[in-house]
Amino acid sequence: MPKDPTVAQIVLFHSSHGLNPAVRGAADRLRAAGHTVHTPDLFEGRTFDDSEASRSYQEEVGGGDELLRRAVTASAPLSEGGLVYAGIGLGGAIAQNLALADEKARGLLLLHGTSDLREDAVTGVPVQLHMAEPDPHEPEDWLNAWYLRMRRAGAEVEVHRYQGAGHLFTDPDLDDYDAEAAERAWAAALDFLADLEE
Repeated sequence: MPKDPTVAQIVLFHSSHGLNPAVRGAADRLRAAGHTVHTPDLFEGRTFDDSEASRSYQEEVGGGDELLRRAVTASAPLSEGGLVYAGIGLGGAIAQNLALADEKARGLLLLHGTSDLREDAVTGVPVQLHMAEPDPHEPEDWLNAWYLRMRRAGAEVEVHRYQGAGHLFTDPDLDDYDAEAAERAWAAALDFLADLEE
């Protein structure tokens, strides 16, 4: 049976809170739009209510390098047909690193998180970023530098900012949650994914 060209294969990486109900809900929202979504659990079943406990766990298992290794292990078997990498918070940083290293990547969807780029980074991947404005975790000067480096690398970049929203404003279980901003973000994300399939 031929593959439906309107369906994206998405790998969605969770935030520092782990593979919690908000991430599962986000994946279900994307699936309801017809996409195939994979949600690797980089914390091996652990979820966290606060950032400090999450940081302790990450350090305990080997930090960012180990999380990246787990992410590569989970996504590599899926990448042959071209993946859309997506991530929430910490997962955005991981998704960005994988997408820029994957020549077959079809898109990069970032919510609440980015990562640094190497000076020699080269990519043609379409990118959509959703961030609170302001965001205490990603200051304005950082985001401006990130945008310029991503464009210099060759990426098409679309940035959406949400005035007054909390950092993880798409997570209904957090104080950061902003229902109106979350709905706007997901609507734009679904349009972005639909455009990738045209």
